[in-house]
Amino acid sequence: MKPALILGVGGCSGSGKTTLARELARELKGVPFLLDHYYRDLSHLSYEERCVQNFDHPDAIETCLLIEQLEQLAASHTIAQPRYDFATHTRRAGVEERMEPAACIVVDGIFALYYPGLRRLYDLSVYVDAPDAVCYERRLARDIRERGRTPESVAGHYAATVRPMAERYVRPSSQYADLIVQGTESLDWSVERVMAEIGERGLV
Repeated sequence: MKPALILGVGGCSGSGKTTLARELARELKGVPFLLDHYYRDLSHLSYEERCVQNFDHPDAIETCLLIEQLEQLAASHTIAQPRYDFATHTRRAGVEERMEPAACIVVDGIFALYYPGLRRLYDLSVYVDAPDAVCYERRLARDIRERGRTPESVAGHYAATVRPMAERYVRPSSQYADLIVQGTESLDWSVERVMAEIGERGLV
């Protein structure tokens, strides 16, 4: 099996990066690789202590395990990927998902372009840009729908950590992107731009 094509797709929460990453994985017959699964397990802390952690800081991700498993997958090895419970801020004990090697791996996460150890593995890195107001509205809808949050808790969390950490760590990571697309543009257009870049570089 030839080495996998590895794409990194980063951007702020709510920018549209996950939608793009999923579509690229489908288009390239690959698999999405989500950084969200690698949040550190906080089960040793009380629930109250977990709730006040800064999950929007790069240190919240267990990067050693993340990079190790991505390298294994890229080398055609099957991995057992952890699963994270955002309601309790813990990893699901004893719950892992078997992930098989694929021709293409699309790494998706707010810090996908932040860690040097990840960036060195990419064949192509993409940053999805979007205005803060758009990111907030999308984040609000998602957290209420998928994570059981209230509008008040989402607003407080966004103001306290999501926005400031994005300004400090996520938006500056766009400097490492080979290509920047707009999360407010048509998904088809963004996919077309990425596919054209892949073709121009002779990656497929």
